[in-house]
Amino acid sequence: MPPPKIHLSEIVPRPRWMTSWERLKHKEAHWLVEVVGVFLYVYSGLGATAAFIVGTLIGSSGLGSLYTIGFAYSMGVVFAVSLCAATSGGHFNPAVTVASVVFRGFPVRKAARYIFAQILAGYITCFIVYVQWKDLLVVAENVLIEKGLYDSMMFSSSGPAGVFGLYVAPGTNLARVFLNEFVTDFLIGLVIWASLDPTNQMVPPAAAPWLVGMAYAVAVWGYSPTAIAANTARDLGGRLMAMTVWGSKASGGSYAAIAALTNIPAMLLSAIIYELFLGSATRTLTSHHIDFLRAHKHYYEDNKLAPYGYLERLNPQRDQSESFESDVEEKVRVSRIEAVEVSGNRV
Repeated sequence: MPPPKIHLSEIVPRPRWMTSWERLKHKEAHWLVEVVGVFLYVYSGLGATAAFIVGTLIGSSGLGSLYTIGFAYSMGVVFAVSLCAATSGGHFNPAVTVASVVFRGFPVRKAARYIFAQILAGYITCFIVYVQWKDLLVVAENVLIEKGLYDSMMFSSSGPAGVFGLYVAPGTNLARVFLNEFVTDFLIGLVIWASLDPTNQMVPPAAAPWLVGMAYAVAVWGYSPTAIAANTARDLGGRLMAMTVWGSKASGGSYAAIAALTNIPAMLLSAIIYELFLGSATRTLTSHHIDFLRAHKHYYEDNKLAPYGYLERLNPQRDQSESFESDVEEKVRVSRIEAVEVSGNRV
């Protein structure tokens, strides 16, 4: 027997204003949770990035490295998914939202809200970090001016603007940059799609945040020197913030389109490959995913986000009765086959 359905409000009474807010949140405002998730992901990574870039420019060794940046972004993903996915679904990336529309029937109107919230969160988070680091960023800018390197380094991956915007060096082969971005984002997409598969015995729901976080860490450690963005919300939000502070010079030129858009088709391709070759509708759900989806079912039904009968196959009574009926039908079918075989042997 599954455990009984017990709401948190039955154990911990909620004040009246909180109950009213939750009604609104469930129906209209839960997409704002994407803002919180993107904040957790971007804020975690930006701090490590700022420490590495500023520390290198002002000559303070030991403030950061490529390893600390990758680790920080990966932990940001873990924080975002673990804290927010139960409410919003844990997209935090326009590419994931677009793929959910195409392959999971995610509502288009709701997707537009998600994407707006994600990019806005990237912008706000970058601005917050800029204010926190402004004094040291100004020191780093002055170092570049004194050395005569401002024009060549300021708007590069090694300059202060590179903490927020993503850039490539002048003369870089953009075709190879595109390939680097596409393949890396494809890998991340496969890991995300595998983590969403409720029949994947190797990835229970509690492991998904860590697996996706490790994928982002691998991307940063191995392929960020060539240039990767991996997330439109992080890239576009950060680039717009950099342009707010430093003007059009911070736009990134032709590379901006590659950084902002490439991860979307890469995510769609990874979903296609996973669905065609790695996933299977004939596999059974794991027990961990059944419990996870049953809680999701109750949440949606109780808050009128879906009609009663949503995910009806998770109903334990129906599962048991149908399992019993299918077992009986299978036994009858086998007995008939055996009877035919015996009569055939007699003949």
